[in-house]
Amino acid sequence: MSDTARPTEVRAMRRGLELAALGPVVGDHARVGAVILSPAGDVLAEGWHKGAGTPHAEVDAMAKVDPAQLRGATAVVTLEPCNHTGRTGPCAVALIEAGVARVVYAIDDPGTDVHGGADRLRAAGVDVVSGVLADEAEAFLERWLLSVRLGRPWVTVKWASSLDGRAAAADGTSKWITGAAARQHVHEQRAAHDAILVGTGTVLADDPSLTARGDAGELLADQPLAVVLGDRAVPDDAAVRRHPRGLVTLPGHDLAASLAALRGHGVHSVFVEGGPTVASALIAAGLVDEYLVYVAPILLGGPRVALDDLGVGSMSGRRRLDVLSTTSLGPDLLVRARPQRSATAQPQPAPPQQQTPQQHDAAPGFGDDGPTNDRSTP
Repeated sequence: MSDTARPTEVRAMRRGLELAALGPVVGDHARVGAVILSPAGDVLAEGWHKGAGTPHAEVDAMAKVDPAQLRGATAVVTLEPCNHTGRTGPCAVALIEAGVARVVYAIDDPGTDVHGGADRLRAAGVDVVSGVLADEAEAFLERWLLSVRLGRPWVTVKWASSLDGRAAAADGTSKWITGAAARQHVHEQRAAHDAILVGTGTVLADDPSLTARGDAGELLADQPLAVVLGDRAVPDDAAVRRHPRGLVTLPGHDLAASLAALRGHGVHSVFVEGGPTVASALIAAGLVDEYLVYVAPILLGGPRVALDDLGVGSMSGRRRLDVLSTTSLGPDLLVRARPQRSATAQPQPAPPQQQTPQQHDAAPGFGDDGPTNDRSTP
């Protein structure tokens, strides 16, 4: 037995991460890859998780191997084999019953009802090695891992603005702040998230469809669940009520509770496209994990700023960001950034002196959000 990975297993783990990337980006599941090795280190089979309800990666791979070859084999998996019965049976049991002698995986499964596969394997006499390429696996699964660990979806906030930070002209018009390339990129980001969220004010002002569409206006294969936050009713004839994935409405101003409720809908990632009120409230509450800011080379001036008050009274309270990338999209610039924090720090709540909308009744409701800050993406 060994508590360290062999070179062939490290190579197999890298391949496992490549296989995991073949799985669906969205959905209530983790993207996992697996490689089955012979006792000599030769690749016997590969597999990956193809979506909720399908065989998990290690089971998918084992199904491609003669059962006799599995006895004494090694399974290399990017996530700890599960230990529970859900849509499929426990992978730990499947590995034990197949006679696999060794399991190498990257990171523990954070789910309390799923974790424990490694212990079950060890108890059955299987040699288990964990932590192989853990940093790479953590980065690959960051959205899903955060969602499971914190009990809320990964939150991406998007806005589009002029170079001077305005989301609309003084008369409220915002069509079009950004160009075609930036607008299409937004649709691709919608498709890459489980849900899209706006306030009821945006729905009433813009009547958006909140769908992900291609260059010709066609619906993309992956559609985000439409989510509307706020107390005002969504009109019966609103376009969002015809959304192909359906509509979820979240009344009230408790942002943390609303996000947690989305986990019950299988949502691990949310793309926020509401106006300044919703975006600012999420930022103030420390609930934003990534920013996508589309900056157009125009100047508008006036009062229509991209964000409302964030509770920053002085420079000492400023919210620092780490810019991950800047990308030219036609004439526009996309800035991708994240809150500045250590690798292990958890998102922090708003400062005690800052009253966010969910903390007092006098705050503006999310239904007052008004038009989205770029009507280029209806």
